[in-house]
Amino acid sequence: MLGFIIAAAAGFLTPQLEGPVGGPIVKAMDGHIAVEPHEKRLIAFMVAMLAAGIAAALLNSGTPFWVILGGVLGYFGTRLVEAGKKYMDQRNGDSSGTS
Repeated sequence: MLGFIIAAAAGFLTPQLEGPVGGPIVKAMDGHIAVEPHEKRLIAFMVAMLAAGIAAALLNSGTPFWVILGGVLGYFGTRLVEAGKKYMDQRNGDSSGTS
């Protein structure tokens, strides 16, 4: 369970890691591999998931499935919460008009 939580936090922090983590890696790869500007966030996500995986392994907590699921849910967490709120608002709005 701790691996899931660590991965969710790492996924959630990916946009903040894009500059300080993704930028230097992209600069280091510049002469060897062509990296598109929009791929910097993907590189930051990969580094965050690598760190979460290492932390989960060192703490002996979590299987790869839960680490990956936590990372994905963390990455898309704000969008999922907004979608859930929108769904609930629509649902509450529709049910109050039929009574």
